[in-house]
Parts: sequence; C-alpha cells; structure tokens
Amino acid sequence: MPVSEWMRNTLNRFAQPASSADPNLLQFFKAQAAARAYTLSTGQQQVVQAMAERVAELDRGAPRGLYIHGAVGRGKSWLLDGFFQALAEPAKRRLHFHDFFARLHQGMFRHREHDDALAATLDELIGDCRVLCFDEFHVHDIGDAMLLKRLFSALFERSILVLLTSNYAPAQLLPNPLYHERFLPVIELIGERMQVLELDGDTDFRSLPANRTHQRFTRGHYLYPGTPEQRQRLAIPQPSPCTLTVNRRALRALACEPGQVMFAFDDLCQQPTAVIDYLALARDYPRWIIDGLIDLGECSLAAQQRFVNLVDVLYDQDIELLVIGRKPLAESLHGGLADLMRTRSRLGQLQPLG
Repeated sequence: MPVSEWMRNTLNRFAQPASSADPNLLQFFKAQAAARAYTLSTGQQQVVQAMAERVAELDRGAPRGLYIHGAVGRGKSWLLDGFFQALAEPAKRRLHFHDFFARLHQGMFRHREHDDALAATLDELIGDCRVLCFDEFHVHDIGDAMLLKRLFSALFERSILVLLTSNYAPAQLLPNPLYHERFLPVIELIGERMQVLELDGDTDFRSLPANRTHQRFTRGHYLYPGTPEQRQRLAIPQPSPCTLTVNRRALRALACEPGQVMFAFDDLCQQPTAVIDYLALARDYPRWIIDGLIDLGECSLAAQQRFVNLVDVLYDQDIELLVIGRKPLAESLHGGLADLMRTRSRLGQLQPLG
C-alpha cells in the first residue's frame, strides 16, 4: 500500500486507538534509510511510531503535538522531512522556525491596529493549515519567548497538529537565568500539549558518505588559508564590490553575479543583518562564498548568533556554501553559544580542498 494511501486510511480510523497506527510509515522510512545505506536507529523507529499515532488523532479533536529533540546529526530534520513528504493531508506546512518567526513579527507589525494581530497574522501565514512542521526550534530572545506562549496556545486552539525538532529539551530552552523563569509557562504548555521524545544514538548521520550525494550544501568547501591557487581551483571570483538591496536596506557584497554571491564575514555577521535577509538572498543565489571567517570566540555574542543563524538558513535552503577561513575550521568555531555545536556539525560536512 502506498504511504499516501496509508495516510488517508489512518485519518479515517477514528475508532481505533492511537497505538494501532499502521506500520507502513515505518516501512517507508526503512526504505528511505536503505537508499542511503544505513539502518534506522531504535530512537528513530520510536519517533516514526509516534508520528503515525499523531496522524491517527487528527480528526478526533485537538491532536497532541510532537516535540523531537536530541543532539545534532541524529536524523531529526530527515525524519520531519520524510513525514511531511509522506503525509497525504493537503493542508500542511513545513517551515524553518527562523523564517516563520521573522514573518510572524512582520505580520503582527502590519496588523498592529487589528483587534487580534496574532490571529490575523496566522490567517495570513498558514490559513487553514491542519499540520504544521517546524524545524530547528530554539529560543534565545526574551521578546520571542514572551510571544511563544500566545503562539502555541493559538495553534493548539486551532486544532493544528504541531511537530517540531530541536537540539534542546523543553526545559533547556532559553537557559539564560535572567529570563528562564519567565519562560516556564511555555515549557509547561509544551509538556501538556505535546509528546516529548528524545532522539539519541551514537551515529552522526550527517557524517555518512551517502548523505553527500543528496545535498548541495555538503558539496561545498572550507578553505584555509585561501591562497590564490586555492581560489583559482574553485573558481572564486576576484572581489568586485557591489551593493545589494535586501529588505529595503543596503548590504555590501564582495562580488555578485548570476547564481553566485560573495560576502566578507564582517559585512554579514559584524553588521546588524537578520535571518530574513539571509532568506531573501538564498532565494536568488544558490551558491555562496563567505570570505574572511575569523575565530568566532573573538566576536561578540551577537555576531556569533548571526553566523549560527546564517549557516542554519543556508543548510536548510540547501545552498552550496564555500567558506574561506583565516584559521583551520577546528580553530574558528570557539565561542560561548550552545548553538555552535550545530554549526560545527554542519560546517564539518563541507569538503576540505585536498
């Protein structure tokens, strides 16, 4: 039975308990894993079973959400993508949390005169969505944190099935002791309305050779020290500075040509750029070159966070990335942010120039 047909049948089994979810979704994921020459871990199989159970609840009222967390490289995003692909429900959205939250803030500003700016913005962004998948959920800003309880409450009130992935368990979100206590209501809401599963295991699936053939990002390179010979081998253009207009603001680039853009690290991360800028640029340029990466430990926390966000966006949008560092990669990613663990994993997939 095709997975899409399984999904339709599952939605109609209102009288059956969630634990009776059809095993065909698991077979789908096993086949997907076999195509990449690996076997699903026990934790991954448990997540797939929970996904099937959540779908079985869709037409029973308010479905319980699913919060999947674990270390980088354990297959969280891959599982979420596969679930979204297999789900036959047409009213579904799969969003990177960075992108969604940036658009949420913009929409609420536009609808600020509305009686319920959040509701009006959600109508605009997700319409009649029934299944909403968020990837890379994390919280660092207290302003974002204060909005999250309203957001999640609104999504649950709309009976939307929410699935999200995160590197952090709910209790580890917004760890700053100055703000964490104010975030506890959100953590409690997640515990009440979502099943929380940890995806663990010893294998970093991003490091498997088979994955390089499926991603444009992993075909990129990390160069050190960026000699003329290295640059020539990878067809890196000579600097020819230009100014791009991004979200009504000027942004300096070292070079821009069809399909390719090159930035200095300082222009992207030491200046007040934002996720929504990277997203806009990623739509126009499938190949990026970032020149002059310094040790992040020498940068402000704000600059470190911008670089983390930038790599997240480029990875999620599957952009071919070439980074030219002033130091070897292992010596370039020091810093005080927990999120740098994810950045190290992702940049570690870039190919060195042999």
